[in-house]
Amino acid sequence: MTKVAVVILNWNGKELLEKFLPSVIKYSSLPGTSIFIIDNASTDDSVDFVKKNYSQIEIINLDKNYGFAEGYNKGIDKIDAKYFVLLNSDAEVSENWLNVIQLMEEDENIAVCQPKIKSFLEREYFEYAGAAGGFIDKFGYSFCRGRIFNVYEIDNNQYNTPTDIFWATGACLFIKADLYKIAGGLDENFFAHMEEIDLCWRLKNRGYKIKYSPYSTVYHLGGGTLNKTNPQKTYLNFRNNLYLLYKNLPPSYVFSTLLIRLLLDAIAGFKFLLGLEFNNFWAVIKAHISFYFNLNKFYKKRKENLKYNKFYKHPEIYKHSIAFDFFFKKVRTFKEIKF
Repeated sequence: MTKVAVVILNWNGKELLEKFLPSVIKYSSLPGTSIFIIDNASTDDSVDFVKKNYSQIEIINLDKNYGFAEGYNKGIDKIDAKYFVLLNSDAEVSENWLNVIQLMEEDENIAVCQPKIKSFLEREYFEYAGAAGGFIDKFGYSFCRGRIFNVYEIDNNQYNTPTDIFWATGACLFIKADLYKIAGGLDENFFAHMEEIDLCWRLKNRGYKIKYSPYSTVYHLGGGTLNKTNPQKTYLNFRNNLYLLYKNLPPSYVFSTLLIRLLLDAIAGFKFLLGLEFNNFWAVIKAHISFYFNLNKFYKKRKENLKYNKFYKHPEIYKHSIAFDFFFKKVRTFKEIKF
């Protein structure tokens, strides 16, 4: 059995593989480490490129594009390892990046861990997808140490201590393989975006820890599949955030929180409308329609989660509104937030 399986999901990503695989090969020499590429039925020649240039990488070919969540699940099902490292194809790793494993082995209760995520293009800054560890507020809005909405902090070593976090980024997610499978992996109904937050929340509710390790740095390009202004990304973010809340909130908060989110999403939708972003406005509407039409499916998932949940109160959930703090109180850095 492989100890550490570095797993990269690919779909028509030859240019990204050409650019970023060399660092993965160079810095993944930890004994017992193997590299896998799960290919979502690419139509470019990315698979041939890997076969020709990196024969040590094992390729798992899928029969169609299953998206991020289901693609990983189907590929990982074919890998026998102690740890999985889900690594985006647009990530550059650095020396000793696999040291995260040492932190995880110190505590059997740590299920998931992420390294420091910095911008590939502006390397002194933290990057959107994860930064120095993820958190959410009581309405389900995510933010990070080092990044609140679209404001990024410079890394001045202010987050150089291992810390409990609420969610770890899917851009580079270290997870114990048995817990990945016990928890059911990534939720395939998310397709892409926020599925890692859902997985972390499920594990938190079961009593496991999610950690941030400052001893490893990964540089993430970001926006490799969908950029931030893409209406499809808007749709997935709004829809999946509703899924996230409905699946994981305690019974006493779920409906009141969703009602408030309906109001907040309506405000966001009208903001798109006023800005003449008609496609994004329609994406918010479609997100809510999809959520309500699939409530029965997610009711079954919620009911299944409730069987295993032990905890609902997590200190990493901000008990106020990060949006209110950001837009009205002008909070711009994590240290300004009063948990």
